[in-house]
Amino acid sequence: MSLAICPGSFDPITLGHLDIIRRASKIFDKVIVCIMYNATKTKPMFTIDERVEMVKKAVADYPNVEVDTYDGLLAEYAKRFDGAVLVKGMRATSDFEYEFQMNHINKKINPALETMFLAASEKYTFLSSSVVREMASYGADLTGFVPPEIMAEINEKAKLWKK
Repeated sequence: MSLAICPGSFDPITLGHLDIIRRASKIFDKVIVCIMYNATKTKPMFTIDERVEMVKKAVADYPNVEVDTYDGLLAEYAKRFDGAVLVKGMRATSDFEYEFQMNHINKKINPALETMFLAASEKYTFLSSSVVREMASYGADLTGFVPPEIMAEINEKAKLWKK
């Protein structure tokens, strides 16, 4: 069985993330969306538990996708799964430089681990969780940026987060 791991902080999940997950779910038998604790992000909008619930809502229509969390190194997490492939979305050259570096680090930790890069769909190349958080903090309409199932949660949380 082929297995993909789609890692990220998903704070919050965007339509760009969901597009990569959907496409990976067509390529692999099973996809694990792994919500990672990101030590470099100083003030997340959502707790890990809130992110898990939002991602589960967003991927509910994909029967071969499950959601997990991990608070260590991604390459260590992937050791739990024989033959797992990391799937990463690429929006721009800057993403490639960072992900290329991370690929080499992951290979040092877990030599069997492969990474597949999927180019972002053109309509999502500008989209990131930080853009969504910024827009939400100003009460902007998030239609076309996040899954509709979680839009109300993001808007509600943004009112509290901005204060």
